[in-house]
Amino acid sequence: MKKIILLALIALAIIVVACAPAPTPVPTAAPPTAAPKPTEAPKPTEAPKPTEAPKPTVAPTVAPTAAPAALKCDKTIKVGLIGDYSGALASYGAMQKRSFLLGMEYMAGAPAKDGVFKVGDCSIQVIDKDDKGDPNTTATVARQLIEVEKVDVLVGTVSSAGTATLQGLARDNKKVLIVNPAAANDITGKDFNEYTFRTSRNNYQDMINLCQYLTTKYKKFVQIAPDYAFGRGGAASARDACTKFGGTFVIDDIFAPLDTKEFTPYLERVAKSGAEAFIVTWAGGGFVPMFKTAREMGVFDKVALAASVADNATVPLYVDALGSNSGILYHYTLPKNPINDWLVKETIARHKTPPDLFDADGMNAAIMLVEGLKKTGGKYDAESLIKAFEGMEFNGPKGKIYIRPEDHVAIQDMYIVKILNVTDKDFKFFELTSTTRPEPPCLLPENLKARCGKLPVGTLSGK
Repeated sequence: MKKIILLALIALAIIVVACAPAPTPVPTAAPPTAAPKPTEAPKPTEAPKPTEAPKPTVAPTVAPTAAPAALKCDKTIKVGLIGDYSGALASYGAMQKRSFLLGMEYMAGAPAKDGVFKVGDCSIQVIDKDDKGDPNTTATVARQLIEVEKVDVLVGTVSSAGTATLQGLARDNKKVLIVNPAAANDITGKDFNEYTFRTSRNNYQDMINLCQYLTTKYKKFVQIAPDYAFGRGGAASARDACTKFGGTFVIDDIFAPLDTKEFTPYLERVAKSGAEAFIVTWAGGGFVPMFKTAREMGVFDKVALAASVADNATVPLYVDALGSNSGILYHYTLPKNPINDWLVKETIARHKTPPDLFDADGMNAAIMLVEGLKKTGGKYDAESLIKAFEGMEFNGPKGKIYIRPEDHVAIQDMYIVKILNVTDKDFKFFELTSTTRPEPPCLLPENLKARCGKLPVGTLSGK
């Protein structure tokens, strides 16, 4: 059997794209706000195995290494944190919430008191809301945060569907939004607005990271993806990236409904394609029956699977991949720096588990926020924060993050790893093979392409 190269599970966290109309706003003295029309509304198929729900922050076991900033604010700055804490992607919401709060604590030098962190002479209050992974609920809780709680900044959310909703509300209400961990290209592509920033990577970065490796082993590819905006965007990214590095796709991309349970007809096309490897961009529980059916049909004897590693809970599914290499966004054992060391130690101390796939994104969002406030001298209005964030560089658990001023993409390290085992009780599964720093093309819509400047536009080749 060919060794299995893992790819698309990393997209588990961000895959749902919203299109439901916004619910009626919560009554308030403020004028009602409008949610944007989302692009698509697939329903989540199946909840990934939860890892652990977020727990209240307790006193740190060691003092944070970041010194409190000399920062003054003229009022308590309110941050609205939105995540999926009880829906299909709740395991990812747990990572997002715990790491954002730890990031705030790291920057403050002490835990929050009644939800308020003190960074120098600046008080920052975090108010979190559960959107249950439902874009309609995202709109409801976002309006509550904006209109009732009067938050100054928004952070979130897990699903790309809810994020599309948040982007419009942030723009309409002139609030900066820091996106994590959603990864859809559209967030800083066709749905871009100047109020939206991200610490999460986009799908193009996933594919660039992986295709650089895949094309050293295989030259002929086929791919399967869910038939909606995220899946089609991911497939386009993979086709462009793998072609750029010397691969070819032997047949048209295969698309199946997101809620597919019976993959036989799709996998028959994969098996007969003549490809050396097939790239999978999928999400949720659908990957499990796809993987099971492929084994039963003997597909892996004909075509190797190419898929990135996702969260720790899913790694045991890939026992057949021992010794293989794959791409990954983040794993707690990979970066070697004091910030990641602190995150690892404190996450284990508070939550009895090490950081997982999206913990770096959440901590980076908190660091970015505080560093932005330091640059503005405590000003929290959108105009000041936009100027501070564009072109910003800061250090986080993955090392240096650069916020590209043209499209607000977060340029960051990603990794190629060798899978050593799938059973380690501390999730020490990998050996680092290489670190990459993918530079995706600018995906802004036609009316904003002038912002792209000298960046490749639309594709890696710019053609």
